[in-house]
Amino acid sequence: MKTPPSHPILSSDETRSLEAKLFAGDEALEWSAMQRAGRAIAAAVLRDFQELGGFPAAGRILVLAGKGHNGGDALIAAQAILAQFPAARAEVIFAFGSRALRPLAARAWRDLVHAAGDRVASVREARGSYGLCLDGIFGFQFRPPADPRTAALIKAVNALPIRLRAAVDLPSADLFQADLTYATGCVKTSVLDSRPAGRVRYLDLGFFEVERADPNALSRVLLPSVLAPLAALRDPHADKRTFGHVFLVGGSRSYPGAILLSTLAALRSGAGLVTTCVPESLVPAFAARAPEAMWIGWPETPDGHLALEGEHLLRARLDRATALVIGPGLGREPETLALARSLVASSPVPLVIDADALQPDIVRAGDAARVLTPHAGEFARLGRGPWPNGTLVQKGPVTRIAHGATTYHSFFGGPVLARGGSGDLLAGLIGGLLAQTPAEPLLAAARGVVWHGLAADHLARAHGQAAVSVTQLLDFLSPALKESAHAP
Repeated sequence: MKTPPSHPILSSDETRSLEAKLFAGDEALEWSAMQRAGRAIAAAVLRDFQELGGFPAAGRILVLAGKGHNGGDALIAAQAILAQFPAARAEVIFAFGSRALRPLAARAWRDLVHAAGDRVASVREARGSYGLCLDGIFGFQFRPPADPRTAALIKAVNALPIRLRAAVDLPSADLFQADLTYATGCVKTSVLDSRPAGRVRYLDLGFFEVERADPNALSRVLLPSVLAPLAALRDPHADKRTFGHVFLVGGSRSYPGAILLSTLAALRSGAGLVTTCVPESLVPAFAARAPEAMWIGWPETPDGHLALEGEHLLRARLDRATALVIGPGLGREPETLALARSLVASSPVPLVIDADALQPDIVRAGDAARVLTPHAGEFARLGRGPWPNGTLVQKGPVTRIAHGATTYHSFFGGPVLARGGSGDLLAGLIGGLLAQTPAEPLLAAARGVVWHGLAADHLARAHGQAAVSVTQLLDFLSPALKESAHAP
């Protein structure tokens, strides 16, 4: 089975060892890495500012600088942003005084002053409102607790009106309240479950091109390059059957929209054929909405759910399928859940099991490979694994994909996905990808999660996080895929 492109997530000791191998005390190499980090942070901050309408042309930047590399990274990032916005200004608070700066951080400060002139100033305290705060006080080698003076500084900054709060590598002392944390070079384990970290962005600086990434590390971060093969030119001699046939089963009169969303996503996944089984009363409206799919009207229970008597409709067609999605909008009527269990138990093709089909007895039925896609509540309902032949996609602020002993983390997407229907889109997207690579459920899951998250990032940057609907996400799948073609 193929493993998706990823880098290891490292402990503080592992990070220290990596940097020792990369730099070996060579100041020139460290300075080069600091330059790459600062510029990458600036570029990422400006991209993420698009979710707020863009960085203000005359914005004020507050830099919190410590003694070492994180402070230097923040100063270089500020310089890069000021270079793009001639009316912007920066104020720098040196948490331990400017004389305490280590050589490279001091060099970054001198460069900033030289480049920005009177648009940058060292201040003792922050006052008023700021467009951006860059937190670079402490790095991964910090050992708690913070001294009272520094803790008071961070507390005071947390109380200020600041449009975007960005932490370099990790939030200082786990006290700085970041909107986004930019993990430079590698992701540290300490940031994974840190609420003050906000959203995490991994900035790949090429460290693992120089130093071989540990393929056996059990905690990993997914890379956007997992999508690169999907962005490549397709075989000119291919036909629709080349790209798989995904069947979807779900929907009810109580929850009609979920299965439609999954179908729309499957149609955008690149799958050659999409067939969806829904309660027969829903077919006319759905066929009008998505005529590219083939719709099978299923007998209904009196309450409008899928009835057991329709099972033959799918069984007669499953020899055409390369993947099956079951669950979106299914409901929990006992007869329908019994149907779901029977279909999963006898499926000859790999499955995506979602929503109400995520019941302990259903996910453990049968032998076909499967991808499970629970949110937090559904995960709690499933109870403890293991799940035979299963790849678990645990949706959340950081989506985690567990396969065997390895966990892959996706830092793409954000609060724009915190709305009904986003999970239905993900299920359909993974299902369509699984139909194209039925022998690679882990790869399909990773591609679906990253693609879904990148499209969400594009959506939020174009329209913000609030006044959007989940169906708009579909229109950003193509831009996200094109972007991945250039990913490292």
